[in-house]
Amino acid sequence: MTDISPLQWRKSSYSNGSGGNCIETADLASEGTAVRDSKDPDGAMLGFSHRAWADFVTAVRDGQLG
Repeated sequence: MTDISPLQWRKSSYSNGSGGNCIETADLASEGTAVRDSKDPDGAMLGFSHRAWADFVTAVRDGQLG
């Protein structure tokens, strides 16, 4: 298990700060990308491999998810 205390979380510049549906991401070094709900920073965190996260981001950018 990775120690998440030193992670540098970042939120998209597209987030408007009005309490909407925002996530934050952080790099997990060689392990991948961590994702959490920006409104609940002490809540659950999901981890994705670098490849899985890149595929997801590409699908979102290309409008493949509806």
